[in-house]
Amino acid sequence: MSNRPNLLSELYQARLEDLKEIASAYGLAKNGSVEYLRAQLIRDLILPEWDLTLDGLKNILNNDLGKLLGVFGIKKTGSLRTRRQRLYLHLNHDPKQLKEDNLDKMTKEELHGLCKALELPRSGNRQTLLIRVAGVLSAQHKNWGTIKRSLKRGGGTVVIPSPSHLDDEQQTEVSTISQTVEDFVSEHPEGWTFEQESELIETIEETFDDTSLSEVAASIEKGLSGQNEGNEQPIPPMMQELSSEEPTLEEEAALLEISSRRAEVEAAARDFLLVGSTTDVEDMDSFIMSLSNHGFSVELVRVQDTIRTIIMETAFRSEQEQHALSNKPGSWSEREAIRLFEQMRPQLRERIPEIVAGRRGNLVQARMEFEEEARGLGLDLRSPAVSGRLHALFDLHLEISEAEELQDPSAARRNRMLRILYHGAVHLPDDVRRTIERLERNLPSFESLVETVLESSEGDFSEAQQSLIIRFLESKGYLVNTAELRPRVLACAGIVGTELGYLTPSQIPRLAPGILVSDDQVDAIVAELKALAATFKPQDIDVEEPEMQVAESVADASSRVGDVRGQIDRVDALLSRLRLQDHQ
Repeated sequence: MSNRPNLLSELYQARLEDLKEIASAYGLAKNGSVEYLRAQLIRDLILPEWDLTLDGLKNILNNDLGKLLGVFGIKKTGSLRTRRQRLYLHLNHDPKQLKEDNLDKMTKEELHGLCKALELPRSGNRQTLLIRVAGVLSAQHKNWGTIKRSLKRGGGTVVIPSPSHLDDEQQTEVSTISQTVEDFVSEHPEGWTFEQESELIETIEETFDDTSLSEVAASIEKGLSGQNEGNEQPIPPMMQELSSEEPTLEEEAALLEISSRRAEVEAAARDFLLVGSTTDVEDMDSFIMSLSNHGFSVELVRVQDTIRTIIMETAFRSEQEQHALSNKPGSWSEREAIRLFEQMRPQLRERIPEIVAGRRGNLVQARMEFEEEARGLGLDLRSPAVSGRLHALFDLHLEISEAEELQDPSAARRNRMLRILYHGAVHLPDDVRRTIERLERNLPSFESLVETVLESSEGDFSEAQQSLIIRFLESKGYLVNTAELRPRVLACAGIVGTELGYLTPSQIPRLAPGILVSDDQVDAIVAELKALAATFKPQDIDVEEPEMQVAESVADASSRVGDVRGQIDRVDALLSRLRLQDHQ
């Protein structure tokens, strides 16, 4: 079809009604959403010579996959398997229907079929299959189902590729090698040794002339790794595949650091999973970027992928732990491990407050130390039943501590102060926010300052005491004597005084709802107001004849009335500004 580029451009810009008309004109099905129907029309009208079935996708080369994804208008980058997954989803599923939230409605057979199509391990129960599919959907979030906006606007040109066929001899060779590998796998259902795998590779090299082809090597690796995945303990797949390129020295150093600090990453992942989810890609990305505060090089893609994998594995292990908590022991060893844990539970419970207090609120480090404490007592944390109970005990303590803090008057008072300090702080300058953060870290000292001032003044919180607090904070390097911070600090001081019984609620300085006026501005306003008031004072003048007074008053009446009205308007404006200052 010579007019395929024009037709492709028309498909990009067409609406649902237009796509249905095009499908009817060519005698094709017109079911589904606009994006799903567009993908079907591109497949049938633009790429008819391509085999885009499930089996056909496995035979498409990596370079050709990138070009095909470009024709469909979706993301082109990624590994070979990632690209195949994305193209399969785009061609066979509606993004509005196939979501992570809807996977619970699918049967085990349907999830099994998805795992097969997405080249995922198919062993395990329904929940395991669900986690694997959810991991792929999360990784491919917004990468399929919707074409690029630039294509909808008619921008850019897309090259329509033609199939790249292997030579018949080469194709036959690859197929024969794949069959040989499959036969080897079927002969060793329980696995094989390294020597047996080496013998297989030597046999293939002796039988075939060219075994250096990338497709041949991929077929060997795919057949062998597929069986290995089936024999290993099922774990959810990583969110993204690592690049096949050799890592740089910087990446190797960062990965070695993650390996040496894996326990810390897992502890942080457990803290994330308390409120987060692996299906929320944006939330998980935010969590990964926050690990830069712990010294991890999260700006590297390999590091991000490795951390994602650890999070997925931790989530899967947490799920196993939840099942182990509600189920009976599956073996004698597991039962004895649970008994030992129950014996150590009182000792562990007593140690949690000390560990958390010693780490000064760093829950990640506290959880790691708690795990080491459990290992020191002889507990086997490799058992999900034991590790699940251990982390459940730690999380229970955190929930109880949080509930106790909410009932603590001091904590409630500081929360009120923080709400005042941080109200609208996102719009404040950086130096102001840094001052607020410093005040937050030293709230106990601020409370002591306010208490001392109020105690010495016998409960008086007039301008003198307020200025004393501001000047003292300034002497300590706090830039609080500004229009943004001064009202907030004084309001917090009023809260402290009220909570401690020195002040009444009516004495708390209020935040002005309008314009904030500084001390210098107040002085200028007062001076100007005095000058205006002086103009209204009667002045000593020479007594003139009554006739002359009447004549002058009549002549100047119009101009004087206008001047007086203008002065009155100025006074009203100044008084209004002063009222705002009084309400702060």
